[in-house]
Amino acid sequence: MPRRTPRNALDRLRTPGRFPGFLKAASICALIAGLLSPISQAAGAPEAAAAEATAANDYCGNQCSDILPPGQNGNATLAQILLNQAFGTLPEHASDQLGPYANLAKGYSGLTNTTINNFFNDASFGVPSDQVASTVNPAGRSDVTIVRDKKTGVPHITGTTRYGTEFGAGYAAAQDRLWLMDVFRHVGRGQLTSFAGGAASNQGLEQEFYRHAPYTEADLQAQIDNAVAAAGDRGKQALADVGAYIDGINSYIDASDSGRYFPGEYVLTGHKDSVTNAGTIEHFKPTDLVALASVIGALFGSGGGGEVNNALSLLAAQEKYGVAEGTKLWESFRERNDPEAVVTVHDKSFPYATKPADPQGEALPDAGSVTEEQLVYDRTGSASGSAASTASTTAARTAMTSAKRGMSNALVVSGEHTASGHPVAVFGPQTGYFAPQLLLLQEIQGPGISARGASFAGLSMYVELGRGQDYSWSATTSGQDIIDTYAVELCQDDHHYLYRGTCTAMDKVEQKNAWKPTTADGTAEGSYTMRVWRTKYGPVTHRATVGGKKVAYTTLRSSYLHEADSIIGFQMLNDPDYVKGPEDFQKAVQHINYTFNWFYADSEHTAYYNSGDNPVRATGVDAEFPVWAQPAYEWRGWDPTTNTAQYTPPSAHPNSIDQDYYISWNNKQAKDYTTAPWGDGSVHRGNLLENRVRKLVAAGGVTRASLVKAMADAGLADLRAEDVLPDLLKAVTSSTVTDSTAAAAVSKLQAWVSAGAKRTETSAGSKTYANADAVRILDAWWPLLVKAEFEPGLGSELYAAMTANLPIDEAPSAGHGPTGSHAGSSFQYGWWSYVDKDIRAVLGESVQGPLDRKYCGGGSLSACRDILISTLKEAAGKTAAQVYPGDDQCSAGDQWCADSIVQRTLGGIKHGKISWQNRPTYQQVVEFTSHR
Repeated sequence: MPRRTPRNALDRLRTPGRFPGFLKAASICALIAGLLSPISQAAGAPEAAAAEATAANDYCGNQCSDILPPGQNGNATLAQILLNQAFGTLPEHASDQLGPYANLAKGYSGLTNTTINNFFNDASFGVPSDQVASTVNPAGRSDVTIVRDKKTGVPHITGTTRYGTEFGAGYAAAQDRLWLMDVFRHVGRGQLTSFAGGAASNQGLEQEFYRHAPYTEADLQAQIDNAVAAAGDRGKQALADVGAYIDGINSYIDASDSGRYFPGEYVLTGHKDSVTNAGTIEHFKPTDLVALASVIGALFGSGGGGEVNNALSLLAAQEKYGVAEGTKLWESFRERNDPEAVVTVHDKSFPYATKPADPQGEALPDAGSVTEEQLVYDRTGSASGSAASTASTTAARTAMTSAKRGMSNALVVSGEHTASGHPVAVFGPQTGYFAPQLLLLQEIQGPGISARGASFAGLSMYVELGRGQDYSWSATTSGQDIIDTYAVELCQDDHHYLYRGTCTAMDKVEQKNAWKPTTADGTAEGSYTMRVWRTKYGPVTHRATVGGKKVAYTTLRSSYLHEADSIIGFQMLNDPDYVKGPEDFQKAVQHINYTFNWFYADSEHTAYYNSGDNPVRATGVDAEFPVWAQPAYEWRGWDPTTNTAQYTPPSAHPNSIDQDYYISWNNKQAKDYTTAPWGDGSVHRGNLLENRVRKLVAAGGVTRASLVKAMADAGLADLRAEDVLPDLLKAVTSSTVTDSTAAAAVSKLQAWVSAGAKRTETSAGSKTYANADAVRILDAWWPLLVKAEFEPGLGSELYAAMTANLPIDEAPSAGHGPTGSHAGSSFQYGWWSYVDKDIRAVLGESVQGPLDRKYCGGGSLSACRDILISTLKEAAGKTAAQVYPGDDQCSAGDQWCADSIVQRTLGGIKHGKISWQNRPTYQQVVEFTSHR
């Protein structure tokens, strides 16, 4: 039957003047960290005879699985939203993948190959005839059919023409995510508050992205024109695909509008009237997709930045210890090429962004001269309040840091080490938890396209992460540095600068936003203007003086004005006639300019490639710090008109085929390959995968189940407890602990380490942690011990500067750091490597790549031990309510809830919390049995 919810009295009712603020609390805000459900709406899409889609082109042998919580359905009518808010009822397929996903946390220990799909979906091509829920021809077209399965409601799109196939993809995407797509095309243009309301979190989000990509409509169109022109026939095909995809979206908009089953958020935000149906849902256009792509690229695929922060911490180190010693200290904490760091590519060197022997062109600021560039002007009404100001500050901090939302992991084992002789892969992206999810699932079969998997909503003309006929691929964020900071010398006034000797005016770009209270967001009326000054070297981010000269610092990234270019790589990945093996896969992802680690598996081979347009820097330029905006220090071959340059060749990117195994959890790619974020040292969450997969490979006979178990086990581990706490306890117990409070705490921590150092429930659904006291003690102890260990040696100013480069902690309950609270992804950014190296050094153990000096207790084990015990006693005395103070989701003292994952509402449908896991949001488990 077609998925159609009939209108009833609830559809006709005007909504109440005050409504539980789903957009205000949810307000797309968690996306800064780091970052709707279809209904029964097939009206306007005639139902076709149910038919089993062919699976003759499927070489996975029923051994491909996937999962994407909370559910496929991301659109909800006004009636469904009101019912959910009042009674908790959920639209069909809005939440049916959340339970299996959550259940793996306690169910993985007994996992077998035959029970994998108790926790995942069957990702085989096609739908068995007895599992067909609906079959429709969108807009009455005879050249495309959308079949949805009973279990999950995933669309299986089959077209006989290329246009029809892409039309169907667009139609299905709008069925599942129309409201979300609309939200993000406005985010990408810096227009969220005018569209969805003036909540402080909405203000912060649009400000973050507008700093990153202050594009005009002409800029967005130019991206399309340039991408098409540069890619020949594939570019023309991509443009045609986009046109058909958008036609499908707009066809659904028209059908849902006339049929009055459009997402209810349009009513709640004042865009539609629930009684008269007055109001408009704007049609999509090609530039909307570029705006969407700019958001996704900024979130997950743009490594680099942070050079000004780096300079400030270097200057603080030099101020305290002198230039030579201060620089040595800074470099030891930076860990550019730490010999103890876990790497994805074994035993191969790929030098990139390494420290030059004789740095040239550095433009370090004068002490105390740096100010952040103002973004928001002309505030009125609620935009002038303290909450709005705080949101702006947070957005600026997030936009300027090099600690991007890393996320995502991959475990890939060569067939040489598996039970079947075929490679096995468990991989996927950590894109946060949202309702609806940022990604959507789909299968697309048509001329030149054959794939199933996940795509970002609004960009699903191709599968972006998933499987083809006889191969699968996935990605993790890589973070190598494709963003540089330039110091442009000012002339005439604050808005002119020297460009190659000529005083040149900066380009002023503005976005004016205004809002009024709505049912969804009661934020009082307000407005402001966002203003960015652009130069040939990118947007201005800071002002300062260098050697007494007034300068503006700008950021230039290689993907700036080029977010649309990557469409060609994704098109190739979906083309079965293009990808026939690992070499073809590597060539395809070379066309993707986002900074990603790409992984591949078929029935015979595995492969890896690190993508991104890595600029060739001038000799002597240190990518860590600002440099002068002068020709001698520009990227080689740089053309400011098109923002193109010379890029490092594919062979210089970390890459590999048929390595014994690959792991990635946003760790270092290879020896000598420097990534922009700090923290690639001796302890990294990548070690949690490396240790487990290495053991599996050594034992041999790896299966899908055993690799899933390794992933799931790592996903419950507390990195600090597994890899750092044993050495801390060794230092503490180097003499008998006589204090009873400290001794009791040590005993609890030791028992937790012996039990596996997991943050896991006593039993499924108990909402109480095993070893709860030990978990509480470590959560309280970590920030205390780090400060006590390092601040005396660094001094308060340098310590603060260093923590600006790398947060101290990212435990699941932490409300700070790039991912924020309730986000799942944890333990990427923190000082665990510093603590590990320092404590081992104080214990007299061998340390490769040590810090510049011993910090704990000034290098004295007894003094260090005293510090550790005193802070441990303080931590042990903190109550659960002090350690877990509560938030808008949890009451104070609720440890399980503080860690729990929340599906952050980006629309009107709410979901329940699930127990913490540190794993990909969308995840595949694959083992192909044969090859074409």
